[in-house]
Amino acid sequence: MKRFIKFGLIVILPVIVVMLMNGCGKTGSDKENKVLLPVKEDQTISFRIWFNAGSQNDPKGKEGLSALTASMLTEGSTMTNSYEQILEKLYPMAANYQDKVDKEMTVIMGRTHIDNLKDYYELLKDAILKPAFKQEDFDRLKSQMLNYLENDLRYSSDEELGKAAVNNFIFEGTPYGHIPAGTVSGLKSITLDDVKTFYKKNYTKDNFGIGLGGNYPDELVATIEKDLSALTAKKVDSVAKPVPAKIEGMQVNLINKECDATAISFGFPIDVLRGDKDFFALYLFNSWFGEHRNQSSHLYQVIREKRGMNYGDYSYIEPFLNGGGLTFPQPNNPRRQQIFEVWIRPVQNQNRNFALRAAMRELKNVVDKGITKEDFELTKNFLYNYCLFYAQTTMMRLGYQIDSKFYNVADNGNYIEYFRNKIKALTLEEVNAAIKKHLQYNNIKMSIVTRDADKFKDELVNNVPGNITYITPPPQAVLDEDKEIMVFPLNIKAENVKVINVEELFK
Repeated sequence: MKRFIKFGLIVILPVIVVMLMNGCGKTGSDKENKVLLPVKEDQTISFRIWFNAGSQNDPKGKEGLSALTASMLTEGSTMTNSYEQILEKLYPMAANYQDKVDKEMTVIMGRTHIDNLKDYYELLKDAILKPAFKQEDFDRLKSQMLNYLENDLRYSSDEELGKAAVNNFIFEGTPYGHIPAGTVSGLKSITLDDVKTFYKKNYTKDNFGIGLGGNYPDELVATIEKDLSALTAKKVDSVAKPVPAKIEGMQVNLINKECDATAISFGFPIDVLRGDKDFFALYLFNSWFGEHRNQSSHLYQVIREKRGMNYGDYSYIEPFLNGGGLTFPQPNNPRRQQIFEVWIRPVQNQNRNFALRAAMRELKNVVDKGITKEDFELTKNFLYNYCLFYAQTTMMRLGYQIDSKFYNVADNGNYIEYFRNKIKALTLEEVNAAIKKHLQYNNIKMSIVTRDADKFKDELVNNVPGNITYITPPPQAVLDEDKEIMVFPLNIKAENVKVINVEELFK
């Protein structure tokens, strides 16, 4: 059974990367709510039906309603079939459908072989248009979501816990201020009638978009449009763009938990969106600084490669959901407000002070000095080719094209080709100017999952030097640099540090 695919996990489907390089399949978008990606060489058909509603649309006190509603569509019964019957019918097709919920968007997506299109589409159509909203499905899915918040997220992955906590911290008080899974109290308050009301209010004929890719018959487009026109005719209220509170100084939430290692996440809002002039310059910087799961990136080299402190160290200028389970970013997390985020995967508790100072020192260095000509050229050549892996399948390319529509990016139907051209045209001066304009190191929010949090608080506010313990000593050059890192000032005030027991999160 899929588990919380809506929070970041998407099945990767096997289609050749060369299709990207050849620009195979141009997007047609004669309607604002339609993205078409015909690929005749693909013997499958990919669907991404999106609705302009996400966790930002959750009513106050009902946090998690958008995610629970989507689950009722994709993991519940329809008026035609029970959920068990749906699974039985999908199994011989080697197909499924699933939902993905983020702040601004909900996507119902799936993929099938062209030979199974008729039977598959009937199931997918019923999931969207004829949900049964059975009490037993509601109880099962609500229980699963509560278990995710109360147990899985709090206790099974400290790194995902820290990332969720820092996002909530940065966006607190805004519609982005809770993860799509919601809150424990919000979920507990949701009733089946709440789900039905949310569905009628947000799954409307004026609030959907059609994404279709692969070797689909031309008439399928008109069929989907006609079928989805049966949705309720109701205008969906817009949600104001989130305005995060201004961060003053270093603000730290220490999440107290009995754990063997410390997970560190920190960040701050940035006013750069995909398609903006500085986006690609900042993306190149980020690839150099902390490309996800890339051993050549700067943070990885400083913290992991030279010192062997953890598994990896990464940074982001767009959300990278389920980073612990994925190698490449996933589409359809479009947002009107982004953050710059650094993720230090768990380090031994005795090295936590040192690891935090090391990451902050590197951020300060690059903001003050920029990146070098050599690093710029190496990263530019790397990223120009590496980005091909971002969209290896028709399904993924379709997702990126939908995002292009959200961000109003005129990419001529191939976002990856557009991305490569933008990277190729960048200059070192543009990159360093974007770093200086959008990044800083004085006003940051941090969420750190660790044990003995009160002790760590004392170390931070008293600026106690951070030590590091080696089993095998590194070269002398590294030891000399360690002396500078140990005393790198953090300037954290006691009143800006809060200790929170893990049980208190997401309540």
